[in-house]
Amino acid sequence: MREDVFQYAKGKYKTEPEYLWRRFPHYAVLRHEDNRKWYGLIMDVPRENLGLHGEGRVDILNVKLADTAYADMLIHQNGYFKGYHISRGNWVSVLLDGTVPMKDIQSLLAESYAVTSKKYRKQKERPPKEWLVPANPKHYDVIHAFDDKAEIDWKQGRGIIVGDTVYLYAAAPVSAILFKCSVIKTDIPFDYAEKGLTITALMKIKLLKRYKPDEFPFALLKGEYGIYAVRGPRGIPHSLSEMLK
Repeated sequence: MREDVFQYAKGKYKTEPEYLWRRFPHYAVLRHEDNRKWYGLIMDVPRENLGLHGEGRVDILNVKLADTAYADMLIHQNGYFKGYHISRGNWVSVLLDGTVPMKDIQSLLAESYAVTSKKYRKQKERPPKEWLVPANPKHYDVIHAFDDKAEIDWKQGRGIIVGDTVYLYAAAPVSAILFKCSVIKTDIPFDYAEKGLTITALMKIKLLKRYKPDEFPFALLKGEYGIYAVRGPRGIPHSLSEMLK
């Protein structure tokens, strides 16, 4: 699949692979033309180094993600590992043997490209992202949040921008995803600090879809999608995104 990645990077980002190491002739770097930062690194590594069965070598793609929780979740799924030799800074290694679909690889490349771009381009170039956002019934009656209106203000999570999608997850005793919403406005000033809850900015979200509490309960999120906790805004795996549609 390395050639598929090269073709995609060339067509999408006008990037040609660079081979920088004589000792590792098959290692190829993908990087920005302006700031020269890497947004991808393809390596061929021994299968045993990744804990895989069999002999020989396998291609992997290293990408950088913005969300630590999302990166931690991915590495618990087949085809994903902590960044090989570059584990710092939310780097993740992805198998290029067909285990991870090309459409998922393209999405990861897009995020890595945005995360490593110049600061003034990050927000503009980042593709829309989906978030799982917790809602504590002790602080807010999330179950009836959209009973009277389709748009509400919500605590803004770090990194969330207009155009993103948020799935509101109601904590215990509900413990399930209840709503799918689009983010239509961010950075609404707000100052609140009480009962262990601090809010400095709000975002306006619009209801797109409702879910019954038994459709996406925590037990399903944990057992099928590797989501072991929802303590703050976090990304979601592509497989869960498809089911939520």
